[in-house]
Amino acid sequence: MSGGPIPIGSMVPLTGASAADGAEFRKGVILAAEEINANGGLLGRRIAPVFADTGRQSAEEVVAAAKRLIERHGVHAIVNGYNIGPQNSEYEPIADAGIIYIHANTLLQHHDTVMSDPERYFGCFMTDPADYWYGPGLLKFMSWLRDSGQWKPPSNRIAIVSGSTPYSIVIAQAIAASAASFGWKVCFGPEIVQTPTTEWRDVIEAVRATEPAILANTHFLSGDLASFQLQFMERPIDCLVYLQYGAMHQSFSDIAQDKGVGVLVSTVIGLLRDEIGTSFASRYSARFGAGSTPQIGCQSYSALHHYALAASNAGGSAGPGGFEQNRKIARALKSIIYRSVSGAVRFDKTWQAAAPYPVVTQDPSLGLPHLFFQIRPDLRQLALIAPEPFNTDRFTLPPWMAS
Repeated sequence: MSGGPIPIGSMVPLTGASAADGAEFRKGVILAAEEINANGGLLGRRIAPVFADTGRQSAEEVVAAAKRLIERHGVHAIVNGYNIGPQNSEYEPIADAGIIYIHANTLLQHHDTVMSDPERYFGCFMTDPADYWYGPGLLKFMSWLRDSGQWKPPSNRIAIVSGSTPYSIVIAQAIAASAASFGWKVCFGPEIVQTPTTEWRDVIEAVRATEPAILANTHFLSGDLASFQLQFMERPIDCLVYLQYGAMHQSFSDIAQDKGVGVLVSTVIGLLRDEIGTSFASRYSARFGAGSTPQIGCQSYSALHHYALAASNAGGSAGPGGFEQNRKIARALKSIIYRSVSGAVRFDKTWQAAAPYPVVTQDPSLGLPHLFFQIRPDLRQLALIAPEPFNTDRFTLPPWMAS
């Protein structure tokens, strides 16, 4: 290949509570870089990933990681999955350097920051929809189950429990704010529980008295959610249970075992089970082993491929200080609709974040599908039950309701 390698940074939580995800984000970047390099690199130059651990994902740790990648390694872009804690503070050194940053932080605050100064934050992109869209997305899904006859709710009542992180609170508030427009009534909450925690019995008992048709918990740590479900199953309520993102993890089912069967869970960025998605999953598992999780690694994998495509379209990459060339890449990112292994990534030209399907766009070729899953008895393969046309399975009534 001609020219020296192009350093691409990645800020990943390799230690701390999200280390399991961080390991997969790292794998996703590695596999994407290997595939890009095997096909000639970025206009003939090899991509060389550089990783920085973000640990507990605090603002201090993530900002320090960004500065280290920029100042010590001169990275041309930073591409990674999520970091929950920094609340966009890492945008400042990245904007100062004028490089591209693509992440999956799933924060509505991304919209606010980018729109507050589009010139300064021209290079900051979020490769998935914001956390807010989990709210109306859940309500649209529950309404679809009801209206399609797959589920006959005993009432229109929904109870909402939230973790204490801004991510969880935004989702809980979005559910509450949108409920009435979908024909649902909030009967409990949003009740904010200080997290992380493994003790949920008090809030479950408080919910029980309100007799909801749906119980939604917007906390996201898989171990905490497993504790919630185990305690819920000590004396189940006759309602559907929706748990946030973390219940997708195998670690949730490893702890909850058969008590988790029937739980609903979703993600605004996940792996499709079509030809493109299953091919990626096979390559990923072959590269990193059967214990790897392509459903998580797909986030950073797709983001790096999208960046490389845009940079090639723009005529090449540029390191810190390369504002003019990186602005060309940013324009290419906003003009190229990338069909990733997770679906269509179309960056909104104002938000610079992926648009969700089917809440924002009704066209599945123009939005990233908000995927809904249900845990089934084999505990190894989540049933993908929505949205159409991406679903491969149908909803079944949870065992605690069917008995």
